[in-house]
Amino acid sequence: MIVVKDLTVRFGGVTSLDRMSVTFETGTCGLIGPNGAGKTTFFNVLSGFVRPSGGTVTAFGDNLLSMVHYRRARWGVRRTFQTEQAIEELSVYDNVAMVQEHSHRGSSRRDDVLSAISFVGLDVDPRSRVQSLGAGQRRLVEVARAVAGRPRLVLLDEPAAGLPDAETENLAAVIRQIPARTGALTILVDHDMSLVSACCETTAVLDFGELIASGPTADVLRDERVVSAYLGTEAA
Repeated sequence: MIVVKDLTVRFGGVTSLDRMSVTFETGTCGLIGPNGAGKTTFFNVLSGFVRPSGGTVTAFGDNLLSMVHYRRARWGVRRTFQTEQAIEELSVYDNVAMVQEHSHRGSSRRDDVLSAISFVGLDVDPRSRVQSLGAGQRRLVEVARAVAGRPRLVLLDEPAAGLPDAETENLAAVIRQIPARTGALTILVDHDMSLVSACCETTAVLDFGELIASGPTADVLRDERVVSAYLGTEAA
């Protein structure tokens, strides 16, 4: 469980997160909102890239904000980014192994890396260079990096952006299995509401840095404030 209380982030005169308070339970949770709502800023706070000006984040009973960023990786924070982080010139195996080595919670390094690659359904030779893969396969490499080393918190930042429907559906099947496979709480940010609905039992919504709704995904997506602020239409 992740408990966020009064989390505030300011960049100069701009408030990116305004006293955000929300609880993310176990499983896969959605975090949605229009561009500039503060979703990536929130992930940056959890990852240790941005220091908030106020508030607390308690992750499974631990004070996450008290940890420096590299200790958060060892604690179990994993993340994908909107832009690919895998190194094209390296193999699939080496890219996943780079993340796994920062965790002391795995057993055999080789077994853990190969298990992560197999879990995401990446049907390629692990020795293949990332630059030889298609877009959908490269996204699976990113997810494999996020589940290696027995994570406790997996943050997925628009993992399906630009993918065709078939590959998005395949990715959704993988995301749904992450909590059961790893035990990690997973938070998914994406603009594809069909993906969020397919993966997330609960969803929180940000708009201009403020939390405007949180709860069961189906209920949240029908909320008048969400329809107006995020979908850009008036509720019926």
